[in-house]
Amino acid sequence: MAEDIEEIRKRKLLELQKRYLEQQKAQEEAIRQEMELEAQLNAIMRHILTPEARERVGRVKLVRPELARQVELVLVQLYQAGQIREPIDDAKLKRILAQVDARTRKDYRIKW
Repeated sequence: MAEDIEEIRKRKLLELQKRYLEQQKAQEEAIRQEMELEAQLNAIMRHILTPEARERVGRVKLVRPELARQVELVLVQLYQAGQIREPIDDAKLKRILAQVDARTRKDYRIKW
């Protein structure tokens, strides 16, 4: 009886270890895919933005990362659709940032 309990414990331990290793592999794969996507996004940003515009996106990422991510995604979609033919300078990027910000900003109004 004691041997049966020990055998069950060993099987459970092996099963838990196997499950843990599978989770680790899945996490590593997800991180790798995320890094690849980020590298592709950065390559596209280098291609379609001037250095000043890239610098501005970097500063926006520090303050409002969700806004910067949305702008990057919009720019990638426009680039893939063939609507961006020349590099986007800082002035154009400011306008795009303002448009995306206006669409996504929530107005909070407190009524008394």
